[in-house]
Amino acid sequence: MRADVQNLFIGIHMLYLAHERDLTISEMQPELERQGYKVGDREVKYELERLTEENFLTAHGDAYSLTGAGIEEFKEIQNKLKDLCEEVLKPVNQKKEDTMA
Repeated sequence: MRADVQNLFIGIHMLYLAHERDLTISEMQPELERQGYKVGDREVKYELERLTEENFLTAHGDAYSLTGAGIEEFKEIQNKLKDLCEEVLKPVNQKKEDTMA
């Protein structure tokens, strides 16, 4: 997976997890690795800081929690993902030209 796409998914995953509980860098790296992402502490910290700069998370000590803006962003992402999943998770059919060859 391309790095920019992976980072997008990581950000979404972080918003989801922040909706469930506060996040810490030390907990996020193993959690993301369990989900199949290949990330280091630096990437996790960068993404948490980016989400904080965008006012989706707020930092307090070592932990990050979801803000009101983060909740609204997460709701919008959920709606878009629902629509996207309905479209892209259909079985892939070969083009007619491919089947005629």
